[in-house]
Amino acid sequence: MNFSRSLRTYLALHSWPVFLFLYAPLAIIVLFSFNRSPVSVQFTGFSTAWYTSLFHNQDILAALGRSLELGIGSASLGTVLGTLLGYGVYRYRAAGLAWLGLLVYLPIIMPSIVFGISEMIFFTYVHQFTGFLSAGLLTMGVAHVTFQIPYVALVVYSRLVGLDRHLFDAAQDLYANPWKIFFHLVLPVTRPAVVAGFLLAFTLSFDDFVISFFTSGPDSMTLPLYIYGAVAKKGVSPEINAVASLMIGMVLVAAITNLLVSRSKEQAQRPSRPWLRSH
Repeated sequence: MNFSRSLRTYLALHSWPVFLFLYAPLAIIVLFSFNRSPVSVQFTGFSTAWYTSLFHNQDILAALGRSLELGIGSASLGTVLGTLLGYGVYRYRAAGLAWLGLLVYLPIIMPSIVFGISEMIFFTYVHQFTGFLSAGLLTMGVAHVTFQIPYVALVVYSRLVGLDRHLFDAAQDLYANPWKIFFHLVLPVTRPAVVAGFLLAFTLSFDDFVISFFTSGPDSMTLPLYIYGAVAKKGVSPEINAVASLMIGMVLVAAITNLLVSRSKEQAQRPSRPWLRSH
């Protein structure tokens, strides 16, 4: 008992400094987003004027709209292609083609700046010889899909690896063709992984700066690019802190919603035991 209590105390003493190190900068951003003074290093009073100014800033709203359009569009396509890739790697990993799965890791471990420069050069050559894929939202979407696919594929593949391979044999014994196996077995089983892959792909796209910087055009500025340009020109302002605070709030709401939904599903799946109440 004493050992367990001392262990909890030891872990708490080491955990809280880590939490403070992780979340103190975010708390400071939220605090100074309500700063009355435009000088971000001096807190002179509480004010919501910067949030009002934020929602009247057409440039920020336009950048936010492009980020949402880019994130949802690229995540949708990346999820479809990543799911198919993950299923393909799983099905053929025992057929002498398992080494192809290693290619999935390359875009993940490759530095983003290298990936972004290579995409920029590729789009430049394609536009030079064909006239298509000029720098803009389309090239950003293609680039985002290419780095989203491996993440979705790994999430789906990790879910499929945990399945019993005899399920596929049983489906074939019941005369199910490959399409029926995919739609009636693979998709229902991997639905949570597919949803998680979509959310991950959207987050990666919405948050991306480096690859977007090299593949964007003059009329395709996303929210991260706008924030970088505003900070480079004017420094960190309370308005930028307000944008960051709203992004933090969106992530926090999404995390809490996911936690509540997961808990409700767990409670719904628990078997009821009325005999416990009777005794």
